[in-house]
Amino acid sequence: MQTPTISPTSPTYLAAELRLPTNWLDYTLLGIYFVVVLGIGFAARRSVKTTLDFFLSGRSLPAWVTGLAFISANLAATEILGMAANSAQYGAYTVHWYWIGAIPAMVFLGLVMMPFYYGSKVRSVPEFLLLRFDKWAHLLSSILFAFAAILIAGVNLYALAIVVEALLGWPQWVAIVVAGFFVLAYITLGGLSSAIYNEVLQFFVILAALIPITVLALKKVGGWDGLTDKLTQAHGDNFVTAWGGTGIGETNPLGANWLTIVLGLGFVLSFGYWTTNFAEVQRALSAKNLSAAQRTPLIAAFPKIFIVFLVMIPGLAAAALVPGFGTEKSGYQYNDAIPYLMEGLLPNGVLGIAVTGLLAAFMAGMAANVSSFNTVFTTDIWAKYVVKDREDSYYVRFGRLITAIGVMASIGTAFLASSFSNIMSYLQTLFSFFNVPMFVVFIVGMFWKRASMKSGFWGLLAGTTAAMVNYFVLYKQDIISIPTDQGANFVSAIAGFVAGAVVMVAVSLFTAPKPADELQGLVYGTRSPVMAEPPAEGDDAWYRRPALLGWGAIVLAAACYIPFSFSL
Repeated sequence: MQTPTISPTSPTYLAAELRLPTNWLDYTLLGIYFVVVLGIGFAARRSVKTTLDFFLSGRSLPAWVTGLAFISANLAATEILGMAANSAQYGAYTVHWYWIGAIPAMVFLGLVMMPFYYGSKVRSVPEFLLLRFDKWAHLLSSILFAFAAILIAGVNLYALAIVVEALLGWPQWVAIVVAGFFVLAYITLGGLSSAIYNEVLQFFVILAALIPITVLALKKVGGWDGLTDKLTQAHGDNFVTAWGGTGIGETNPLGANWLTIVLGLGFVLSFGYWTTNFAEVQRALSAKNLSAAQRTPLIAAFPKIFIVFLVMIPGLAAAALVPGFGTEKSGYQYNDAIPYLMEGLLPNGVLGIAVTGLLAAFMAGMAANVSSFNTVFTTDIWAKYVVKDREDSYYVRFGRLITAIGVMASIGTAFLASSFSNIMSYLQTLFSFFNVPMFVVFIVGMFWKRASMKSGFWGLLAGTTAAMVNYFVLYKQDIISIPTDQGANFVSAIAGFVAGAVVMVAVSLFTAPKPADELQGLVYGTRSPVMAEPPAEGDDAWYRRPALLGWGAIVLAAACYIPFSFSL
């Protein structure tokens, strides 16, 4: 692969400016973290005896563990560098990615979709399509997901490499090899259990890194009032509101109106990511029972509501402290918001925690995608279409081998991310290509019994093609005018969803539906035996009821919008 040309404002050219004054204390904290990571891997190895243990933790984990792992798997490059970059570039519009672009979909996953996933006893998201449609929909979705997982894992490796080089002076290849080695080691040792327990640890390490950066950044700019005053003077009132300037025909930093935000981000991209992305759903499938599986994304929704402040405020602070931050004249890319603040604000010790937190975030994101990749490739591609009916221990060994191959492939795809100044834009592009078409196939198949077996494959193919054509042909060739990459992603997502749905309906009208007796537990209005099981002891307590948790998260997210809905 040819390495893309890197602009002079790339973080790889900022080592001298952003180099952290780290000392023995910082490196000691970092070393302790890596020792604990490997220790968890060795401890989890003792419990791995079957493919169910390796790929789904034996479906034995409590809801609080899977819930924290669920949110930690998302706390990766998207969250740390990407959302801070988003805030430096677009302002307070970043809250949409959380309160409308995550919470409703997470609640929908927990209340509506997890009973079908868990009740059908599938080991992966693509396997559900095999049961609902046919092998062609299953094979295509497996290939698309495996490809996307490697690309997204590569984003995390690239983000880690540029940050570590800029902050610590390590060459990029050293950072990539070190992080890749540790992720490879603990996943091959302990499988998904190792990844999940490390993600629980990483959740708290990440918070310990982000909280000091946020507090000190706010203090540096004169508190919230000082921050909003500086940003309003430099960027206008709309930069510090959620909905200002989003009327149809109006202009705003995000380059999107309320309709594309609600439909493109809030419905299509959001539901496409949270309900069908196996890197997330896999954590819920590893829960010990249906109630715990339902509560997994619902528990994760509550920290998700508030994490936005820990990534948005640093991005806003960077934009307030450096005039034109992210533009060529400033000498920084938008992705440099967090590293810039770390270099200027954090003392030793806290600096070590922050660096460890960043590495933990990147490793959590990479591990989530690698562990989901090895599951899909082994169980959905290799075991079903290449080497069938072998003993269980063979597939455990192959799962470990394909994990190593996945890590190597991620290193190769890391360079693709270097052409994007805003990593979030790159990730949203991938989601519009891969997650949205899969979501439309799921949602139509789950709520329309008449959707035929053949419609799944053609709907998935049409949705993926339409999203790619809109982005690469219509947008990139200036056939249609869209102000920003993010706006183009929203439109691509809508195009992929509509194309997939239309093709599914058309194909279903001319091909045979799946027999009704094969749809039990797969279509809304039907039930499987697992879905009829009574809650386990203690799960029927009022504070554990999924409906209460879900609607509580929705109301809380809506309330958070109130202070951001007016000019401050």
